[in-house]
Parts: sequence; structure tokens; C-alpha cells
Amino acid sequence: MVNRVRKAREQKMGKKSYLAMRRDQGMESSLLASDFQDLTNAAKKLANHAVKLGGLGFGTTFLEWIAAFAAIYLLILDRTNWKTNILTGLLIPYIFFTLPSILFSLLRGDVGKWIAFVAVILRLFFPKRFPDWLEMPGALILLIVVAPSLFASTIRNNWIGVFICLAIACYLLQEHIRASGGFRNSFTKAHGISNTVGIILLFVYPAWALLIDLL
Repeated sequence: MVNRVRKAREQKMGKKSYLAMRRDQGMESSLLASDFQDLTNAAKKLANHAVKLGGLGFGTTFLEWIAAFAAIYLLILDRTNWKTNILTGLLIPYIFFTLPSILFSLLRGDVGKWIAFVAVILRLFFPKRFPDWLEMPGALILLIVVAPSLFASTIRNNWIGVFICLAIACYLLQEHIRASGGFRNSFTKAHGISNTVGIILLFVYPAWALLIDLL
């Protein structure tokens, strides 16, 4: 009788320990599943942020190229058929602030120094061989080469440089509209459309860069 009671107790205790072990295993499995889910969510968030930041960075660089080449395009027009009294010399600092970093670093190095050196020699000793259309590009190269780091690094890569570009674009647009005789004429006169589109493209990069800074 005593043995039966003892066996019954042992069986009950075995069942309890088995159930407790299963319960513990279930809790461990749920904890592992929860941790795995947390890691998955964290990885997804990290990937989304990386894609977002990468897309914004690519968009900023792309618009920077567009703005710089739009300013160069307007300089070419100024030397060909853009015969107005607009202060197109402002395009030089605009290009200085929007020129992509890879080109800016190249021109700020020995390549730009040699170009500036040759340009100065031609302008000083062979003025007849120095065409007028090279004055603006030569001034740009000189500005890039001799600019102090305050402008070449700090202001150029800061919102101050972006704001300067935006102010230049606003000034050129209102001067172009005034010189064309009104907003409608700026789109209908000869060469008006190409000039207006070029100036509007100057707004793309600074507006986008200021938006990114606000975000």
C-alpha cells in the first residue's frame, strides 16, 4: 500500500516537472521569437534609413551637377547671344559654391594652379592672345585656387553658401524678367526660353539643399 502511494506521488511529481519543463521551453521559445522579431524590425528600420539617406544624398549630388552646368550654360549664353545688362559675373561665385566636390578638389589642386598660372601669364604678357571669353573661366579658376579655407570648405559646405546661391538665382531671374520686358516676354522673345529655363535651373539645388537642412 505504501509503495503504491509512493509510486503515485512520484508519478504526480514527474508529471509536474515535465509540465514545468514544457512551460519553460515554451517561454524560452517565445522569448527567442520575440528577440528575433525585434532584430528583424531593427534591421528593416536601419535599411530604410540607409536607403532614405542614400537617396537624399544622391539627389543632392545630382542636383548640384545640374545647377553647376546650368550656370556654365548661362555663362556661354552670355558670351554668345545673351545681350543684356545683367550682372552675369555673379555666376562665378554661384559655380564656386555649387561645383561638385570632385571637380572642385581637382581644380583646387595642382591642375587648377597650372591653369591659373598659364592664364595669368597669357593675360599679362600676351594680352592679344588672351580672348575675352576666357576672362570669366579664368576668374573662376583663380577664385577656386586662391580662396581661403573659410570659403572653400566652411561656407561652401554650409547653409550660408546655399543661401548665397539662392539669392544669386533670385537676382538673376528678376533682372532677366525686367530686361525682357515682363514675365511673358521672357518666355516668348528670341532666346528668352533658353535663358529663363537656365536661370530657373539655378533654383533647383539651393532650394533642395535648404529643404534637406530643414528636415
